[in-house]
Amino acid sequence: MVERRGLRPFLKWVGGKRQLLPVLRRFYPNTHGAYFEPFLGSGAVFFDLLDQGLLDGHAVTLSDDNADLIGCYARVGDSLDAVLAALDSLAAGHGEGGRDHYLQVRDTRFNPARAVWRDAGSDITTYPAELAAMLIYLNRTGYNGLFRLNSTGEYNVPPGRYDRPRIVDRLLLELASRTFTLPDVRVQVAGFQRVLDDALADDFVYFDPPYAPLSATANFRGYTGRGFGDAEQERLQQVLIALATRGVKVLLSNSTAPAVIRLYEGNAAVGVAGLRTWRFPARRAVNSKADRRGPVEELVVSNIRPAPSLPSTWQSRASASNTAPRGPGRRSRLAPSR
Repeated sequence: MVERRGLRPFLKWVGGKRQLLPVLRRFYPNTHGAYFEPFLGSGAVFFDLLDQGLLDGHAVTLSDDNADLIGCYARVGDSLDAVLAALDSLAAGHGEGGRDHYLQVRDTRFNPARAVWRDAGSDITTYPAELAAMLIYLNRTGYNGLFRLNSTGEYNVPPGRYDRPRIVDRLLLELASRTFTLPDVRVQVAGFQRVLDDALADDFVYFDPPYAPLSATANFRGYTGRGFGDAEQERLQQVLIALATRGVKVLLSNSTAPAVIRLYEGNAAVGVAGLRTWRFPARRAVNSKADRRGPVEELVVSNIRPAPSLPSTWQSRASASNTAPRGPGRRSRLAPSR
C-alpha cells in the first residue's frame, strides 16, 4: 500500500468533507468488502480511509460524472512529471500576474484546450497533462473550490482572494499519484447509479452528492458542473434503499434541505431497509456574502451503527446524551453547544 503520511485531498472542492471527517469516522465499518465512492469530488473520505489503513486489501472504485475531475486524477496518477512541470510554470506566472494571470489561463488556455478535448470525444485516457495542471491551478486559486460551467460549457469560476495560495504541493501530489496507480484502485467516469451493478453484500459505499439548496438563493447544484435536482435526489434515495436491502453498508451525507429531509426522516421505506438518520453541526463554506457562511446542519443516513462516543474534537459541540440512535427512520440530533 501507499505511504500514508498526511494523505489528504490536493483539490479544494465545494462541499468537501474534511471538516466533517470526525463525524463520518464514527460510521466507518469495522469490516467490509470492496469500497465504492460514486461522488468522488476531492476524495476526502477515500483519502482518510486509505490514510488509516482501512482500505488495505480491498478493491476500490472511485467515480464521478465530472470528466475533467477524473481526467485530472488519471494524469496525476500516470503522468505526474508532466503535470508538475506545467504546474510549476503556472505557479510562476501567478506569482507575477495574480488575478490577471488566472483570467488569462482560464479564458485563453484552459477553456480552448478543454473544448478541443471535448470535441475529440472526451476520452479520459487522452485528457492532457497540461489540462490537468491548469485545472489544479484554477482550483487552487479560484473562488472557494468551485467547478462551475456556463450554458456553453465553459469554465467560468472567478478568481479567489488569496494572498499567497499554495499552488504546487509536490509531496501531496506524489502521494496521490502513487494512490491512483495502486492495482486495487479504479477511477472512472460514471453516474451514481452504476454502483447498483457492482456493489455486493458487505461492500461499503459512501455517497456525497451535490447538495440540495437550503434556500432559493443557496443553490449549491450550480457549483459542481452537473445538474442534480429533486428528481436525482429521489433516485439516489432509491439507490440507497436498494443497496441497504441487498446488505451493502451505506453512508450518505447531505444537506438538511426540506426536500432531502422528506426523503429520509420518518420515511417508512427508509426505516424498513434498516437505514437511520442523524444530524450533525457543520459549516456552510459557500455564499457570496461572508457573514452568511456559518453553522448549518448536515444530514447523515446509514445502516451502519456509529461508534458510541464522539471524537474529542466534537465533544465540546454536542451533548453525549444526544448521540445514541433513536431507531429506524428517526433522527439523532446533535445540537451545537450554546
